[in-house]
Amino acid sequence: MEHVRDLTLLPKAHLHLHFTGSMRPSTLLELADKYGVRLPDALTAGEPPKLRATDERGWFRFQRLYDAARSCLREPEDIRRLVREAAEEDVRDGSGWLEIQVDPTSYAPLLGGMIPAVEIILDAVEAASRETGLGMRVLIAANRMKHPLDARTLARLAVRYADRGIVGFGLSNDERRGMARDFDRAFAIARDGGLLAAPHGGELTGPSSVRDCLDDLHASRIGHGVRAAEDPRLLKRLADRQITCEVCPASNVALGVYERPEDVPLRTLFEAGVPMALGADDPLLFGSRLAAQYEIARRHHAFTDAELAELARQSVRGSAAPDEVKAKLLDGIEHWLSG
Repeated sequence: MEHVRDLTLLPKAHLHLHFTGSMRPSTLLELADKYGVRLPDALTAGEPPKLRATDERGWFRFQRLYDAARSCLREPEDIRRLVREAAEEDVRDGSGWLEIQVDPTSYAPLLGGMIPAVEIILDAVEAASRETGLGMRVLIAANRMKHPLDARTLARLAVRYADRGIVGFGLSNDERRGMARDFDRAFAIARDGGLLAAPHGGELTGPSSVRDCLDDLHASRIGHGVRAAEDPRLLKRLADRQITCEVCPASNVALGVYERPEDVPLRTLFEAGVPMALGADDPLLFGSRLAAQYEIARRHHAFTDAELAELARQSVRGSAAPDEVKAKLLDGIEHWLSG
C-alpha cells in the first residue's frame, strides 16, 4: 500500500483565490460586529451556506452573500488583516506562491478612490509576504456585469502597477452575462503591458466560453475551465498549448456545476494533458481551502501521491512566480515525493 503523504506539506502554488472570499468566517463576524453590519443568516450559521448558482436566482443569492461580506471591509486595517490572514492560511496549506484576485472598484468608495484602494491592497500584499514568507502577487479582475470601458480603465491601472506586484488581468462574475469579445480591448491593454490574461470561463457555461477566452481574449490561463472536458477537441487544444485551468473542485460542487466531488472531471483533464492549478476560489462561502482541493483529488478521484505531486508542479509552472521561486517550489515537491 502506498505511503500517504501529508498534503499540507506538499509545496504548491495557489492561482485562484478571490479577495473577499479568502476571509476567515471568524474575521467576518468580528468586522460585522465592529461596523454594526447585520449579516444574512447564511453567513452566521457556523457552516458554509447552501448555494446553487446554475440559475439566475441562485447566482444572485451567491452575489448577495458576497456583497454582504465585502461591505465589512471598510478601512485599510481591514484590508491588511484580510491579506495577512489569507497568507497565513495558504502557508498552513503548503502554498509557496499565491496570486490573489481582486476588483478594486468594489473597495474604492470606502478607501478614498481607485488608486488609494490599489495601493492599500498592494502594500498589504507586500507586508503579508514579508511577514509570512509566502510569495504573493495580485491579479486585477474586471467584472463582466459592468461596461467594457470600465474594464479598459482597470487594465490601464493594472499595467501602471505591474512593477508593484500586479501580474495578471482577469474577468469574473456570471459567464452567462457579457460576451468575452466585448472585453478584448481591455485584455489587449493588459497583455501589451506584460500581464498574463486569466479570464473566467467554462464554469457556469459550457466549452464555448473557454473557446471564447482563447479566441477573443488570448488567455494564457483559464479561471475554472472544467467544462472543457465536454469537448475533446478543446481539451487537445488546451493540452497542446499548455493552457493552465484553475480548477476549484469544492466550488464547482457548492455552486451546483457538478452534483458530487467525484463528478468534477479532474481525471478527464489530467489524462488529456491539460495543466491544472487547483484553487479554493472563495473559502468563506465554500468552506474549504487549498489543501482540501488536493484531498478531493486523492479521495474522490484516486490520485496517487505521484499524481498529486504532478498537480502541484502544474500549479507552479502555470504561475507568474519568478524562475528562482518556481525552482525552489519544484525542488520542494520532489523532496515531498521522495519522502
